Order: sequence, then C-alpha cells, then structure tokens
Amino acid sequence: MAIRQDSDFQPMSEINVTPLVDVMLVLLVIFMVTAPFILQSVKVRLPETSPVATLKPSPALVVSVQPDGRVYLGRDEITLPDLEARLKGEMDRSTKSGGEFTLQLRADTGVAYGRITEVMAAASRAGVAKLTFVTAAAPRAKK
Repeated sequence: MAIRQDSDFQPMSEINVTPLVDVMLVLLVIFMVTAPFILQSVKVRLPETSPVATLKPSPALVVSVQPDGRVYLGRDEITLPDLEARLKGEMDRSTKSGGEFTLQLRADTGVAYGRITEVMAAASRAGVAKLTFVTAAAPRAKK
C-alpha cells in the first residue's frame, strides 16, 4: 500500500476574523456588566442636607441609640432581643387594630454604624416594614 503525498489542501492566505469579533463582543459585554460595580466602590464623603419636605406627624414608636451603644425604646433602656420581642408584640397589636405601624430610629452622631445596623436588623426580624430615620435639620447658611 502506497502513501500518497498529494493533497488538495492549499495554504490559506486569508485571516478568518469571525472568532476575533466573537471574542471582542464577549469582552465588551463583560466590561459593560462589571463597570457599574467598579464605579460603586469609589469612596466619597456624603454632604449634609436639610429636609426637603416636612412629614405629617403620625403615631410611632421611637428607638433611640446613645453614643455608648445603649438602646432605648421610648424612655426605657432595652436589650436587642427584648427590643425584637416588644416590636413583634407592637406589630401584632397594630395589625389587629388596623393601624399602620411606624418605627422611628433616633441615633446619636457618634454611634458606630455597626450598632445602628444591629438595631435595624432586630427591627427587620420583628417584621417592621416602615422604618424612618430622625435627623436634625442642618443649620441654614447666612447670606
């Protein structure tokens, strides 16, 4: 049996750009998807603002957090597990009476962010759907 050296294959003198275009389109899509996440990691110092509209007063429970991390429900000092239980009770009472339950969070400027998130997590576990932050109006600049 003889091996034939002749073949019909010719050297290709053209470049197929279709795979190159496919790879570039995939890279473009990856860049477009990841770009917003990269921009969110920019560290900024947020400005103080004054309130734009006054809210109508409504009955609400007030949770206060002192600079040392102590938590108060109304005027009574309370632990986070007790806070969660009390808020569940208030939620049940409010829903039975048909009223809307609002929780106001008043935190001192010096409170660590982690402590505020612990209080918010306790409220969330209790089922609080409406949480408002109470702030002081920024002083108006004199002209």
